[in-house]
Amino acid sequence: MPSPFIEIEAGERTVKVTNPDKVYFPGIGATKRDLVEYYLSVGDGIMRAVRDRPTYIKRHPDGVQTDAIYQKRMPKHPDWLETAEVHFPSGRTADAFRPTEVAGIAWCANLGTIDFHPWAARVPDLHHPDELRIDIDPQPGTGFDEARKVAFTAREVLADLGLTGFPKTSGNRGVHISVRIQPHWTFTEVRYAGIGFAREVEKRVPALATTAWWKEERGERVFIDFNQNALDRTVVAAYSVRARPDGQVSAPVTWEELESCDPADFTLRTMPARFAEIGDPHEAIDEVAFDLSGLLELYEKDGRGDMPYPPNYPKMPGEPKRVQPSKDRDR
Repeated sequence: MPSPFIEIEAGERTVKVTNPDKVYFPGIGATKRDLVEYYLSVGDGIMRAVRDRPTYIKRHPDGVQTDAIYQKRMPKHPDWLETAEVHFPSGRTADAFRPTEVAGIAWCANLGTIDFHPWAARVPDLHHPDELRIDIDPQPGTGFDEARKVAFTAREVLADLGLTGFPKTSGNRGVHISVRIQPHWTFTEVRYAGIGFAREVEKRVPALATTAWWKEERGERVFIDFNQNALDRTVVAAYSVRARPDGQVSAPVTWEELESCDPADFTLRTMPARFAEIGDPHEAIDEVAFDLSGLLELYEKDGRGDMPYPPNYPKMPGEPKRVQPSKDRDR
């Protein structure tokens, strides 16, 4: 008979894992226990990515072959696990998971949490992000190779502005780049900086990259999702497993590794040994927080102003018409 539960040491705590032998990733035969032990093996890395950030959890209690439960509000939890009150664009609030120790990650993994999605701001100041997020998202007809090329153009733009970005695979076909910034600007201002940045990349490689919010205008180009810098938007955390049968992971890499790596090589089976051998390629990410003024100047000099917000937002000041171009009768 499968064991009904086991107990696993997670830092200074003991976490109960129920149904540890349940297969969560059929492509590699990995179980819930494997998932929990994976997160403990890369604990320093994922905590660097999520510590003190409101973090949404994407749960698959019966494995990746079942539908997800995406939770912004933290479910009932032990007293030692911390939360943070977040404010949504609608004006509503919720208490979200606030990771402060790796045991919290393990506890969530026991709930079937596969993906962790942290905010770009940290407690105690959730009004001012400390991270600019560059989400390079392949569209139909493009893939990781095209995203990789756009990422290196992004690196050139960052270097021209004196900024340093830390890349990772998305755990699928895309690339994410994180830039630590001084927490002096609002989400609106950081989003403007993201728009200015995306437009500059698009300008340099217009046949390869696009900032078009509407899918019908993107063509076979890689989308730079500036809206991932808006309030309440998240990207998957570094070291987070993705809900795929092969257990692929959003893997921090060096720029040298990005030149030739294959995202499929980074899974919950392979990452523990990699982490034990080389540590975290993003270990230095918190050493310097950069000034965002240069990117905000790019946004202002461009002169085109704002772009549409995600559909769950109320109409925002200065936002253009939020109408699909093919349905806009005034165009």
